[in-house]
Amino acid sequence: MTIHRSARLAIDGGEKVRTTPLPSSLHGIEEVGDEEIAAVTDVLRRKKMFRFLLTDEDSYTARFETAFKEYMGSRYALSVTGGTTALVTALVGLGVGTGDEVIVPAYTYIATAAAVLTVGAIPVIAEVDDTLTLDPNDFERKITPLTRCVIPVHMRGWPAQMDEIMDIARRYDIAVLEDVAQAVGGEYRGRKLGSIGQAGVFSFQHYKIITSGEGGMVITDDETVFRRAACKHDSAMSFWKKDDPWEPFAGVNARMCELRAAVGYVQFQRLSGILARTRALKKRIVSRISDAPGIELVRSADPEGDCGITLGLFLPSAEEAQRFSAALAAEGISNGTIYNKEIPDRHIYRYWDYVLNKWTSDRTGYPWAPQYYKGNVEYSPDMCPNSLGYLGRVVTVGLGQKWTEADADDVAAAINKVAHAYYGDQT
Repeated sequence: MTIHRSARLAIDGGEKVRTTPLPSSLHGIEEVGDEEIAAVTDVLRRKKMFRFLLTDEDSYTARFETAFKEYMGSRYALSVTGGTTALVTALVGLGVGTGDEVIVPAYTYIATAAAVLTVGAIPVIAEVDDTLTLDPNDFERKITPLTRCVIPVHMRGWPAQMDEIMDIARRYDIAVLEDVAQAVGGEYRGRKLGSIGQAGVFSFQHYKIITSGEGGMVITDDETVFRRAACKHDSAMSFWKKDDPWEPFAGVNARMCELRAAVGYVQFQRLSGILARTRALKKRIVSRISDAPGIELVRSADPEGDCGITLGLFLPSAEEAQRFSAALAAEGISNGTIYNKEIPDRHIYRYWDYVLNKWTSDRTGYPWAPQYYKGNVEYSPDMCPNSLGYLGRVVTVGLGQKWTEADADDVAAAINKVAHAYYGDQT
């Protein structure tokens, strides 16, 4: 790509690379069309929104589960009301409960830690590394005799380092629950994300790669995990499955209704096409910025399995990231930083106020009180300095499947323009 190094940056009064906004970088919601409308209308006309009023052949919920588990290569799939309830039901499925410790990364939505607290366990926060996913070395350092589970999170379509994580978990006999809320359809070395650990959970919330508005899924190969998760997701599961022996316990009603499932089932058919496009766009941009000075790509644990929905660039410092981000925006390229100390982003542990302060709605202090928890975990806003360092230096651009090659080329051109203006050739 030709770089006009003498070109004046738009932020300094020069001509913009792009004068019209980029298409949306949302995914599933941008695909909603006649098929989703027809499926929802079908449910409404039948007047049967509860899955157990229908056969598995007629139920959108059952068909969604079947298609999803076949795609993931797992034995079981359980649809639920959201990504957080997927985490809660999966943790119960894995036998995680009161007094246990669960290791979570410092960069994930607060719901990951909230789900741990919901089942009475204690979140232990570990560093992320230059993949912006769980640092395997810090995961191992944070293990104690109380550690029952680890939740690697595949953030923004980036796969976590699952080989290293699984090796450590096996050596210490720790369950692995993959949080795939932001990476449905992603892969790690030929395996679908979510199918590598003992269980995987997904979100179909409005902003996710495919959406049902709200919704989630749990997958596993373990029958016991599935049955326990199913009992937690439905307080009367043994009644609906009375033809099959169950050992019930108290649960909640987190079932996915037919309306959500109808949208989710149609959206699922769109998943491969969305990812094929975003992956191609990201590869195109990356190939065109490979020689740009002063920047470094967020390291991917598996570039081929990466969902391609986020381009992440490391700058030399947090201050440089802010400067680069502003200059890129002035060129007409929407982007963002992650940890800028201005926005209390709940994806960053530092802003998990009720976790760091050990706040609880329970008058007994559950689950923190010593009659429940025998460990000594402590939190502070600065407890994961490596994570804050990495997150502060990142500039991100969200990629959408509606982009053209020209849109991708504009992003690459703007990155190159700003990088060369600020950092020269560095040869």
